[in-house]
Amino acid sequence: MPAPLFIADAFTSERFRGNAAAVCLLEAPADAAWMQALAAEMNLSETAFLVPQGDAFSLRWFTPTVEVELCGHATLASAHVLWETGRLDTARPALFDTKSGRLAAVRLGQWIELDFPARPGTPAQLPAGVVEALGCMPLAVTRGRDDFLIEVESEAIVRQLSPDFSVLKTLPARGVIVTARADSADFDFVSRFFAPAAGVDEDPVTGSAHCMLAPFWGARLDKRSMRAWQASTRGGEVRVDWRGDRVGLAGRCVTVLSGTLA
Repeated sequence: MPAPLFIADAFTSERFRGNAAAVCLLEAPADAAWMQALAAEMNLSETAFLVPQGDAFSLRWFTPTVEVELCGHATLASAHVLWETGRLDTARPALFDTKSGRLAAVRLGQWIELDFPARPGTPAQLPAGVVEALGCMPLAVTRGRDDFLIEVESEAIVRQLSPDFSVLKTLPARGVIVTARADSADFDFVSRFFAPAAGVDEDPVTGSAHCMLAPFWGARLDKRSMRAWQASTRGGEVRVDWRGDRVGLAGRCVTVLSGTLA
């Protein structure tokens, strides 16, 4: 049966910036192999699949190669699409039932704020070869539920990284976050995110990575509310509010394409 299909750029107010996500609106649950095939066809870092479920929506996310348990930008895009198309009243929160539990999104003017779980890391050692593959010297390394987080000395180092993805792909983790304090007074910290093991060499703007970045930088900077810039080629802004075991992630979103899946 035909299904509405959208592409929206998340964590940006400009088309062709931020992180593009596909959003597929289904009337009933679909086969996982079919969803994975469509995600591969879309070839974006994530494709989101929504199914109405009581007062909420069932939400699943797929990269071109695997299903993931948590994705920020495709959740932001999903809420944006529901409100923009009138499928959900703009005064109501968007509620999502996912593999990471119940998630919520609310509108704050032109911004959308997600309520996500905080995922702090613990001090760790990097596997052999990772420092060489990244081409930078860590100041600190932590290991979270999904990812390694590496702090480096400067924003310039973060921006100049050109990793060996063949090495990073072998890591026993979803990906690697590399971060530093921001040079500009407009932001508190910058980051980049590499996840070749999940089929995404570099993710343009990664909401879920900020579930680990929020407690990391919150503790270092003694701040709860922070502004972050993900310094990929497309780039994107994430406003972060660290609330103990939860994190508020706010961003803007713009629709690029709407159509019908044949």
